[in-house]
Amino acid sequence: MTEPHSARGHPQPGHSRADRPHEGPLSGRQAEAARNDLRILASARAVFVADPGAPITAVAKHAGVGISALYTRYASKEDLLRKLCTDGLTIFVAETERALEQLKQGRDHWQVFADFMTSLVDADTTSMTLALAGKFTPTPDMFALANHSAELSEELFGVIRDVLRPDVSLHDVSLIFELVAAIKIPPAERTRQLRRRYLALILDGLRARDHEELPGPPPTWPELSDRWIPAASS
Repeated sequence: MTEPHSARGHPQPGHSRADRPHEGPLSGRQAEAARNDLRILASARAVFVADPGAPITAVAKHAGVGISALYTRYASKEDLLRKLCTDGLTIFVAETERALEQLKQGRDHWQVFADFMTSLVDADTTSMTLALAGKFTPTPDMFALANHSAELSEELFGVIRDVLRPDVSLHDVSLIFELVAAIKIPPAERTRQLRRRYLALILDGLRARDHEELPGPPPTWPELSDRWIPAASS
């Protein structure tokens, strides 16, 4: 269930310029800058999910902004990748906290779990996980956020464990997100429909009932987290 994975190593501190908060109402220029940032982030996600090795100039071109506008917000490609990943982590944390709150309110365990999975499949943060793992050095803040998401995942899994088949592990759920994210059939709405279809099939196999034993062990934490260690330069 822990879609984000923390990496080992020595992260370098740093924050994107886009993380600086605004105070008071936005001026005309600030509003335009905010709109540019939304376009840049949407374009960066599309460009880097399709080709993680693409240059940052490809993002500016896709967004229809000048390269200077992009560098005003993000000092480097790594800075932009960190922002995208942090946004994905933030979405994951928010959805997990929402699911835990619903459980505290007494909602049906299976329905909460199914809604949680569906929301994250629709958000498609996993496509960034697959594309960006190992492509940048996480910051200390990202490590902290990833660790928090892992703690929340363990808490959620511990509560809804009663409605899942006994041989399913937390990390099995992580890879289920990746399996569903691999479905890409244009247009975008068709991709969404098919991802929900196959998620429904997978969820049916996760429910607690009589099943044959699963072949092979579940993935381990190192198998998942080591992908975030940047490859050594040759």
